[in-house]
This record gives sequence, C-alpha cells and structure tokens, in this order.
Amino acid sequence: MNEFDETAVAEAYNRGLALEKAGDREGAAKAYRRALALDPDDHGGVSVRLAAMGLGATPEKMPDAYVATLFDQHADDFDDILVERLRYCVPMQLRELLCGKGERRLGRVLDLGCGTGLTGVALRDRADHITGVDLSERIVELAFDREVYDDLYVGEAVEFLEDFEDDDGGRPRWDLIVATDVFPYLGAIEPIISAAADRLEPGGRFGFSTETLPEPAFAGQRYVVGPRQRFAHSEPYLRSVLEAYGFALTAVQQITVRLEDGDPVPGHLVLAYRAG
Repeated sequence: MNEFDETAVAEAYNRGLALEKAGDREGAAKAYRRALALDPDDHGGVSVRLAAMGLGATPEKMPDAYVATLFDQHADDFDDILVERLRYCVPMQLRELLCGKGERRLGRVLDLGCGTGLTGVALRDRADHITGVDLSERIVELAFDREVYDDLYVGEAVEFLEDFEDDDGGRPRWDLIVATDVFPYLGAIEPIISAAADRLEPGGRFGFSTETLPEPAFAGQRYVVGPRQRFAHSEPYLRSVLEAYGFALTAVQQITVRLEDGDPVPGHLVLAYRAG
C-alpha cells in the first residue's frame, strides 16, 4: 500500500465535497483530483465520485482500498444500516429463488463479499458447507461471531476465485457461488464471471444481485456509475457475459435491491448454472 498524507488527502477531499455541494463541479473535480494524486490507492473512492459526476473515466471496479475502508468504518452498524434503514432483503430473495418451498440441498457454497453473514444465515440450513470471503477484516470478524460459516477468509472476491488453494495445494470447486451486493462494487463483470465458472462444479450455480438504471441512463454503455456512486449494469450486458463464459440462465428477476432516501433502487437477481 502506498504511503500517503491522510490529513492532506482529507482536506482536499472535503474541499471537493463542499464545492460539489455548492454547485462548483469543476472546482470540486480539481480538489478531488488533488486528493487522488496524494492517495493513488484511492481510499476515499475519488475515482468513482468523479465518474458519477461525469468528470472522470468510469473505472472497471471500485478501488480495493476504498471498499475495505468503507466497510471497516461501518462494520459495527452494518446490519442496522442495511436491514433496518435500507430495507435490504436480497439474501432471503436469493434463498427463495434457490430453494423455493422445497427442501433442496445446496451442497458446498461459496459466499463472495459475505459481509457480516446475512446470506450465510439465509442459506445455512440448506448448505452442507459454507465458505465466506470479504475484503474487510473487521466485517469478517463479525461474520465469524455469527457462527454460520465453516471457513472464512479476508480477500478480494475475484482474486480469491483465481488464487485460492486448500491446504493440500488443490483448487476447490463449489456447487453454488453467491455474490449478494457485490456487483455494485464492480464495473466490468467479465473477471468475476470467468473466475466463478472456473470454480464451479459442472452444473454448479452462480447466484448474484446487481443494481440497474433505466436503459437511457446507460447511453450505450454496458455499465455506469450511478448517482449514489455504485455501479449499475444493463441486463443485456449480464446476459451476454454469462453466455460467453458458459453459463445458462435459470432466472433474471427484476427486484428492489434496497431503499435510498426512501426511494426503491432497482436491480436484478440472477441465477445461472455452469453448462456442460
């Protein structure tokens, strides 16, 4: 990780926020770029904010340093924010999509971006074994306290899929990989879908949620940074990438992912299986 002057970065970032609030977009962008120059790892997510303003290139993903910092800072009230204030219920929606009203077993499950374990709780009674991974060390500590995971790791989702080996040096495969509230932190989805395909058993399933926007907002792009600094993905993009990496779709459901300032945030709940 690069060394950086936290005070100077905070001053530049806060100046940008104040100028943006005052309507001075160019002044705000100049201050944000100063913060980014001082902190190339981008702990404040400046690159994402600039993209949301239309004054910077759309990154392929949120900076790892920003995501880890964000979740570390909010870990202690994470569940309250998501469930109570934002009315987030994607884990239970995914459970219903996976299991319906029956007793279907899920086998070995990998929960990417597991957070504090909300999806682990939703799937625990149907899974034979659940592995969780999250970029935030503090979040993983809270997930451990929930006692729903058989294994937990700190790591970035795509890097974990690409690099993880078991104690014997083998590359484990799973029957089900889930990623609830992960795609809004990823722009380009080819890396995660390719890596998931490589880690699934034949016929294994991949379930995930996304956020989206009305089609005109994409202006012909596959993904964009939305007004709340989270990635939105177009449905045709989701379908084309899944097909390209050997997945067959089971379901693409339009859902409300959460509320923001009382307004519903639209998204997709996707379930696909590895063909062949």
